[in-house]
Amino acid sequence: MVLGLGTAGANIYPLVTSLARLGPTSGTTAPMFYTILATLGVFLVLAARNPSAYRSLIAYTVWSSFAHGAVMALMAIQLPNKRGELLVGVASALLPAVLLFVLARPSARSEGLGA
Repeated sequence: MVLGLGTAGANIYPLVTSLARLGPTSGTTAPMFYTILATLGVFLVLAARNPSAYRSLIAYTVWSSFAHGAVMALMAIQLPNKRGELLVGVASALLPAVLLFVLARPSARSEGLGA
């Protein structure tokens, strides 16, 4: 529940502000990324009510967060001038993924999260 609220909340404000300043020279990737993460947060809140019914969503959240953290870690190696902010991003992607993995019920882990 906390991870879902945090994910949704942390992405709604940047989504709204990035949409407010869209222009011909502004990027379009960030608003789309914020939209996906805010939606994921809402569904994680729903999943907290009945985790066994949302095993695939929980598995997706864990593994996509691991993948995202791995990409950011590689980027931190390749881009020394951005290393600090990328490593903060790695921690913010991997810590919730590890916690969700550990807190997932054993039956959920055996059916998609890994053993």
